[in-house]
Amino acid sequence: MKQAIDMVKTAYHALEDKKGENIKVIDISGISVMADYFVITNGTSDSQVRALVENTDEKMHQAGYNLKQQEGKGGAWVLMDYGDIIIHVFDKEGRSFYNLERIWGDGVVVENVEKI
Repeated sequence: MKQAIDMVKTAYHALEDKKGENIKVIDISGISVMADYFVITNGTSDSQVRALVENTDEKMHQAGYNLKQQEGKGGAWVLMDYGDIIIHVFDKEGRSFYNLERIWGDGVVVENVEKI
């Protein structure tokens, strides 16, 4: 779990660096076996979505975390699977349409990433 927390912090700060909007961290460890955390954000344009994904991939790699799988390159939704955490980067419309925060509402929203 310690590694998952460190991964979340690395991803959060990488998304924050590129001005990801409304970054949410949801602890799903108690309700899912697929991962411990979801990190969700959106960009305001295709180029920002790509920048968010590229910066996050770079920072996670530098921290020693390997991307297991990625779905999408840009556009409405990019999913980055790091095993213990899954990062979702949307455009505004995609985030609203898929509404993962509602679907995973049984998870625990992390209010302060630095305190987990």
